[in-house]
Amino acid sequence: MRRSIIIGTGAVGGTIGGQLAAHGRPVVWVARGEHGATLRAKGLTLHTPGGTVRASAPVWSGPDEASLQGGDVLVLATKTNAAEAAAREWADLPVAGGGTAGERLPILVCTNGLAAEDLVLRYFARVYGVCVWCPATFLAPGEIIARFGPRSASLHVGRVPAALTDAADATLLAALKAGWESANLEVTLPEDVMPWKARKLVTNMGNAVDALLGPAADRGRREALVRGLEAEAYAVMADAGVAVTPDADEAAARASGPSIQPVDQFDPATMGVSSTWQSLVKGGDLETDFLNGEIVRLAHAAGIAAPRNTAICRLARAAARTGARPGDVGVGDLEAALLVEADRG
Repeated sequence: MRRSIIIGTGAVGGTIGGQLAAHGRPVVWVARGEHGATLRAKGLTLHTPGGTVRASAPVWSGPDEASLQGGDVLVLATKTNAAEAAAREWADLPVAGGGTAGERLPILVCTNGLAAEDLVLRYFARVYGVCVWCPATFLAPGEIIARFGPRSASLHVGRVPAALTDAADATLLAALKAGWESANLEVTLPEDVMPWKARKLVTNMGNAVDALLGPAADRGRREALVRGLEAEAYAVMADAGVAVTPDADEAAARASGPSIQPVDQFDPATMGVSSTWQSLVKGGDLETDFLNGEIVRLAHAAGIAAPRNTAICRLARAAARTGARPGDVGVGDLEAALLVEADRG
């Protein structure tokens, strides 16, 4: 079986890589800092609805420690805003037998939004998009909560662009599906993965809202803000000609796949936070410009406006720049900002 190199062994990458390691599949985890040190010393603890999984695997701190083989599959599981830098770091590494990673190795792009695949295609010849359904939380260095059960993730995977799919892709993806599903991961192989990623993007419209408002915001008012962002996203993607998997198809896939389930000893209220929330707590750049910002980009390219998503991007950038915490923005202030922008639009 091909070895999976998990570039970014955080919440999502750790869930995938942890299950692969726990089930004896060849895998390398790439992680830096305290998290990487803990993975080396103690392995990974993955809390799931089915119980706690403990696993160990080789750990690389980055491409400088890598030793790539011709059969490796790279799994890019960073945030979208870090995807291009990671692809650039890994693309020119030598592969045993000759050539570089960008020339020879397939790379699976396990990111949110629609931008990362095009960014990675600048560096890699064989790019596969992955629509990731994997609600997971980075709890502490070496420790992750994966909330899906019975399988820990549902992954739609396909060549990008889909028109390039050939027999070699079919063989690779069939082997990936067989190997990963034997490691408690669900893998689906649609003809074109990007409409699935576009539909997933709609569900990410509320990430920044959650991060800005924090846990105390009125649920009804928060949901109204998110619905406005989602409606605008659908309208912009329709005008821009972006194919989106129908709601009914997505609902059917979710109904037949894994679902969020309780994880013993953990309060659900502490686990249901988005990756944007977690990034705001840690400090640094947010992914918002590649989520809501993707809708803004599509709108600009089509010569139309996306005022609500433009406003939430601006507010998210300000929060990251000033070191704001979840809850520092009041729901009334956020309503006013989005409604004013919508009126201008």
